[in-house]
Amino acid sequence: MPSDVTIDELRQRLREISDLSAAASVLHWDQTTAMPTGGAVSRSRQLALLGRLSHERATDPELGVLLDRLMPYAESLPSGHDDRALIEVAQRDFDLAMRVPAEFSERAAGHMSKTYAAWLTARPHDDFVAVQELLETTLELSREYCEFFPDSDHIADPLIDAADQGMTVARIRPVFAELRTGLISLLDHISNSKQVDDEPLRNHFPAAQQARFSTAVIQAMGYDFDRGRLDPTAHPFMTRFAHGDVRITTRTNESFLGEHVFVTIHEAGHALYEQGTRADDDGTPLGSGTSSGMHESQSRLWENIVARSPEFWSYWYPKLQEEFPKQLQNVSLQEFYNAINRVQPSLIRTDADEVTYNLHVMLRFELELDLLEGNISIAELPNTWHERYRDDLGVSAANDRDGVLQDVHWYAGFIGGAFQGYTLGNIIGAQLFEAALHDTPEIYAQIARGEYQPLHDWLRTNIYRIGRRRTPDQLIADVTGSPLDAKPLLNRLQTKFSKIYPE
Repeated sequence: MPSDVTIDELRQRLREISDLSAAASVLHWDQTTAMPTGGAVSRSRQLALLGRLSHERATDPELGVLLDRLMPYAESLPSGHDDRALIEVAQRDFDLAMRVPAEFSERAAGHMSKTYAAWLTARPHDDFVAVQELLETTLELSREYCEFFPDSDHIADPLIDAADQGMTVARIRPVFAELRTGLISLLDHISNSKQVDDEPLRNHFPAAQQARFSTAVIQAMGYDFDRGRLDPTAHPFMTRFAHGDVRITTRTNESFLGEHVFVTIHEAGHALYEQGTRADDDGTPLGSGTSSGMHESQSRLWENIVARSPEFWSYWYPKLQEEFPKQLQNVSLQEFYNAINRVQPSLIRTDADEVTYNLHVMLRFELELDLLEGNISIAELPNTWHERYRDDLGVSAANDRDGVLQDVHWYAGFIGGAFQGYTLGNIIGAQLFEAALHDTPEIYAQIARGEYQPLHDWLRTNIYRIGRRRTPDQLIADVTGSPLDAKPLLNRLQTKFSKIYPE
């Protein structure tokens, strides 16, 4: 059994890696919220340096020796013991990092920062050509990364596994196929029903009032502003610098009420996860969400299952009417509820309704695979995007701004592993909420009273405080008693929307 000094040494090394990553996250947060455009070149260089330093520490041979010394101790401990979990997760991270050269990490980080800055200008100007060459390099880097894992069954598997441990193309495709079949059937039913009017959401809603209302909502949900903040950005996200500093960003459309509130709740759902981890895990790989899909399960659970429910608005709608008395004075609760749940195939993923949203995600997932496999080129991507939107959703953008330029992911990261987590999150979130209802049947009644602490406590106990102690598959099975399963999501959507869109 190693001495406490050995465990302390491991924690210290891991904390340095975490701090370097946090420093890079601070620079990225600044780049997306406050940095002047003139800082793009130097910011790319700074992020590249931090990426290299972080990678050097993550692949330090002395860390490998330390883990080798600790592994017999870990194996002597029962499954679930904190020390064993820390050593095993650190060993996995070390093994993965050792596959990727430091030079590549630095090169990739610098390129992605430069590409993100170019995208910020290219999208509003509908100028795909301005980023095409950069995106071609991103695709080359993505393939290069995957080549560090030659034992993978599919070229995309390393990128998918990096975001959603244990997931592969072979595992995801059948689950997505089942979900897609059910969604298309539901969408056909809705298309043949009387359409819902979202006109109540289309008026002038001043940004300051929207912000005041959404701030009250996320505080009620449990978001701790003493350990976080809320700022505007072009593409909203959550970022964690430390257990005591978990920030969210949002955007506002003063002409459409159905954006700001739900975006803010979505990002707060991510933040609740990170704020709910154990304080003593801070600075270690245990103290964060276990996967992209699990993280998305929390944002989508709060955004859709909670905040788009009739119970939620039975409490909050009178308060929203107080904020916007002229705009909403003649809009009933039922009219408002129907409006925020309107189903209509659209062009923008982040604006999509619950029924069509996953069709957007699965389209992107298949595009990523086609790009990595070499079935389509970057030059062909804009037209292929439009064609698949016509085929899958029956709509087509008139420009690339609302087409291939709309999502930041490929312009700030690799191509591959970026999108499957969104649909996995919807699937997992439905499974988790079903388990929460089984344990606490009165959750919806509590939501109707504006009480979120019982649900928050259940999630903190069963998900948040676990951190990375369990793999996504283990956590899903532990909490729900079942493996990954699309049926709870399909059942929930069919039940909900059959009422909004009756025969």
